[in-house]
Amino acid sequence: MTDIAVVGAGLTGSLLACFLARRGHTVTVYERRADPRTGGAERGRSINLALSERGLDALRRLGLADRVLADALPMRGRMIHPVAGDLDFQRYSLDGQRAINSISRGALNNALLAAAAASATAGVKLLFEHRLTGLDPLVFATPSGEVKATAEVVIGADGAGSAVRGHLLGMGLLDESVDVLDYGYKELTIAPGPDGDFAMDPGALHIWPRGTSMMIALPNPDKTFTCTLFWPNGGTSSFASLGGPAAIERHFEAVYPDVVPLMPDLVDDYRLNPVGLLGTVHCGPWQAVTPGGPVGLIGDAAHAIVPFYGQGANCGFEDCVVLDRVLDETGDDFAEALPLFEARRRDDVEAIAAMALANFVEMRDRVASPVFRLGKTIEHALERALPGRYVSRYELVSFSTTPYAQVRDRVRRQHQVLWAAGLLALGAVGTAIVRWRR
Repeated sequence: MTDIAVVGAGLTGSLLACFLARRGHTVTVYERRADPRTGGAERGRSINLALSERGLDALRRLGLADRVLADALPMRGRMIHPVAGDLDFQRYSLDGQRAINSISRGALNNALLAAAAASATAGVKLLFEHRLTGLDPLVFATPSGEVKATAEVVIGADGAGSAVRGHLLGMGLLDESVDVLDYGYKELTIAPGPDGDFAMDPGALHIWPRGTSMMIALPNPDKTFTCTLFWPNGGTSSFASLGGPAAIERHFEAVYPDVVPLMPDLVDDYRLNPVGLLGTVHCGPWQAVTPGGPVGLIGDAAHAIVPFYGQGANCGFEDCVVLDRVLDETGDDFAEALPLFEARRRDDVEAIAAMALANFVEMRDRVASPVFRLGKTIEHALERALPGRYVSRYELVSFSTTPYAQVRDRVRRQHQVLWAAGLLALGAVGTAIVRWRR
């Protein structure tokens, strides 16, 4: 049994505490915020999550999937909203039955905290309003003053702005770079319809692609939708370009005309909700041995990615599964397990980071084009003609646990084969035409 400090009681940290407690370790989870179960979410910061197979696989291993899915709504495809014209529903899977699941970050975090708290008899302790100020030795700032702590192992699960990573960087034990997009995000809300039901189809992830920007909306159990704007930070049609209420209303009536009647609090939401940053964190190594013992990073603290493939939380949950597996292999020797975890995981997280950036371009621009729709039709035809042999990138990422790097490599091979087949077909047609002319 090892005494472990997990810094961060967000999604990954709470789930990790459950995995570690199941292994018989004593776990203390330190969180800088107040207990979110006793207060409301920070305004405009929730970004609904799309929980898919990787995250569900991790939850099933702890018997938590059904509990979490009780607060989720399945989305079986994208609903594309053009500026003018008909809506276009694009299913995610060949049979139209597979779904990603919309759930609020707050609801999911609360469910995982409850599961961790229920593990108290197995050695889990949750301490809120503890902000990490020292790593070696462990020191936390609390409302009542400075608190020192001890642990044999420290794991930073404290998000993209990780304090644990910052201390390791300050000690010269890792390098980091952060690629910040010239885009930000802001949340809005679509209210229930006049009859109290959903104002739009709750079985879809709604997208308003507008070339260099977009808005998305995910359904909530209370019949609202959480909308997220992904706009440039500067220039025209950006967060910087809209000032007063009249300008906000004019812009939305011109760019998102169908949604304005569904947003009674549009101006207040837009003006009061903050603009969040978007970026990708690269750092290494994810672990070090300090005089106090092994220290590791997991989830966004090690490899935060942009949210455009809906894989941030899913990837963090899968981290917990991989770490649990390497602890099995190493007999719970954290000094050996943490480097092995990084070696197993790094290529995968770099692959999904790149795919998430590429998917941003697809979502904001390509999904509305006839060429994209034709490509999806061809892709589904290939999946039908070659079951199990041709599988789309989206299905492999969202509906399987195939390692992300293997997804990247498999899709690349599939595309190479298709290009080769297309060239052969063109060559055969050209040869036939020449022979016919002769």
